[in-house]
Amino acid sequence: MQDFAAVERGRYLASAADCGSCHTIPGSDHPFSGGRPIETPFGVLVAPNITPDRETGIGAWSDEEFDAAVRSGRRRDGKRLYPAMPFPYFARMTSEDVKDIRAYLSTIDPVRNPVTVNHLPFPLNQRMAMAVWDELYFTPGTFKDEPSKSKQWNRGAYLVQGPGHCGACHTPKSILGGDESSKPLQGYTLQGWVAPDITSGQGPLAQWSRDDVAQYLKTGHNRFAAAAGLMSEVVELSTSKLTDGDVKAMATYLRDVSGPKPATDSSADAKVLTAGGAIYQDLCSACHKSDGTGVPNLIPDLTHAATVNTGDPTTVLRVILQGAQSVATDREPTGPAMPSFGWQLNDEQVAAVASYVRNHWGNAPPVSPDDVRKERAALDARTN
Repeated sequence: MQDFAAVERGRYLASAADCGSCHTIPGSDHPFSGGRPIETPFGVLVAPNITPDRETGIGAWSDEEFDAAVRSGRRRDGKRLYPAMPFPYFARMTSEDVKDIRAYLSTIDPVRNPVTVNHLPFPLNQRMAMAVWDELYFTPGTFKDEPSKSKQWNRGAYLVQGPGHCGACHTPKSILGGDESSKPLQGYTLQGWVAPDITSGQGPLAQWSRDDVAQYLKTGHNRFAAAAGLMSEVVELSTSKLTDGDVKAMATYLRDVSGPKPATDSSADAKVLTAGGAIYQDLCSACHKSDGTGVPNLIPDLTHAATVNTGDPTTVLRVILQGAQSVATDREPTGPAMPSFGWQLNDEQVAAVASYVRNHWGNAPPVSPDDVRKERAALDARTN
């Protein structure tokens, strides 16, 4: 007999954990059936089928086997999972949390979809190496409240550190792909997008209030920014499904995480900035305005956009070259798109306008034509 309360709790936790982003191919009619390639610095892994199909999904798994995979990074055969499955974060959840997720997944339509998960090159495809990784980077243990903090802060910390696994993208990684624990949530680049510093320090979100952060998580838009790329999926499939109380709790916690002031760089060439400014006024100012402030809740404010004022220009270049679609949610149903200018501008021109935007409203390092050339090649490789 199904425990409907447990199923509903599991449905909510599966959204909080953003299971759908990895385990569903975008546009698929078969949620959680796997098959989506996950790009890592070491090669490609493919998300498995987690529908209740007994042969190709998790229908034949016991609750204990499911818990071991989610919170301990262990397959049914005892071999270790790669951390593309964010078990170091999910370990913070309780066994009851995970059992509820399993209860929910047991109610969705089973889909027969055999998936070959491991596409890593030799010797990285040998899972025995994960024993060393786990020893270095995996600390088991459920989340414990901080007695000196408020109930709201602790709820936010649980969601960010646990099911939300925000650090999986936003925390810098070592050469082995483990979190640099001394720099929590201070930014990282993955899958061709920058996950910016989201601490409360003097970084790109320094001027965001708690309400700004909560609104962004709930709607994908606020007075400064609009979610696109990987973050648009997080908002659409995860944070927009959370209660107002939970996104405010996450924002409360994030605003309390300290971070460093980024290094400034004013080495951009004056002639390049002049050229970039002319391109900006010609192609960009109609939407972002001449002063870069955009339109609240629609067009990003470049003077406070996290991906503009960060050291890595990857997202800025990707959006200029390829364009981007911002997310549409129930609260903010209009998701404006940024057109592609890669067909219109050469590498020198893209570098100039990117440098102008990053320098005129910040002190981020200038962009070179070679940076643009490499980003074009990377985007071509992803689409071919």
